[in-house]
Amino acid sequence: MIKRFGAFMAISAGCLALLFVFSSPAFAKKRIVFGGGPAGGTFQVVANAIQVYGPVKNQKDFTVKAQSSAGSVENLRKIDQGKMDFGVVYSGHVYLGRNGKMKNDTKKYNNVLAVSYLYGAPAQLVVRKGSGINSMQDLVGKKVGVGNAGSGAFANCELFFTHMGVWDKIERNAMGYNDAAAAFGNNQLDAFWLFTAFPSGAVMMAAQTNDIELLNLGAEAEKSKFFETYPYFAKLSVPAGTYRGVDKETPSFQDSALWVASADVPADIVYTLLKEVYSDAGLAHMVSQKKTFKEMSVKDGTKGIVTPMHPGAEKFWKEKGVLK
Repeated sequence: MIKRFGAFMAISAGCLALLFVFSSPAFAKKRIVFGGGPAGGTFQVVANAIQVYGPVKNQKDFTVKAQSSAGSVENLRKIDQGKMDFGVVYSGHVYLGRNGKMKNDTKKYNNVLAVSYLYGAPAQLVVRKGSGINSMQDLVGKKVGVGNAGSGAFANCELFFTHMGVWDKIERNAMGYNDAAAAFGNNQLDAFWLFTAFPSGAVMMAAQTNDIELLNLGAEAEKSKFFETYPYFAKLSVPAGTYRGVDKETPSFQDSALWVASADVPADIVYTLLKEVYSDAGLAHMVSQKKTFKEMSVKDGTKGIVTPMHPGAEKFWKEKGVLK
């Protein structure tokens, strides 16, 4: 009887040990954090869209979790620190960060590697029609929404407004796009800045409560030699009719929004995600989440990238014939 009991206990202990092994963290899915941005911005839509895409959700070895953030600059820093695995960061910030040229920050963010081009993010400055704000200098003394602190919108606003000599002459309000649109609608702001794809939901919201105009930032940039000073920005125009009541084309400039990864993310995970997202079905899914993602394509997968790529991305784009 004692022998039988001992054998039973040994078998039970073995089963428990086996159960422990197969329920241990070693067999759990790897959690991949994808940094997006604030509410109302396209960065967060990117992260959410990839998180919910079926073939990504059904991966056996890892799971993607979208995480909101202040935006480009915060994503750059957290990815470099290993607090995020993926994120959306402007090409200009990846470049400046890698070279230790960020505003008041000489740290070199070498742990952030490019994965793909997503879309062009243009600067947009919304004012009320008939407000008398027709140039950057007309903003002096005005209340302006400048984007979330820590976001790419805020950083690029500071960069451009400083270049134009008005950064320290406006009443700055650091807030997200939707909050800025609401404050603008309540006459708490005279203008608000965005650095995101168009059409922006926040600008559409503002156009429902006010007759709006977009400031011609392209002309301002040309006159001030902005493009010569910051060559990673590209010229473009917001087409007429993009927003209610804005019936003329508005010249501006843009940076490239990039999907980036920590150098510590395994190459096979980067490769697998690119394979899923840049398939025909994956790209159709992205466009279904936001029309802006029509810019995403295999052909333009490395457009706007001027910094080193992740090895998993290099493998994918070389197989697609985009990289030599």
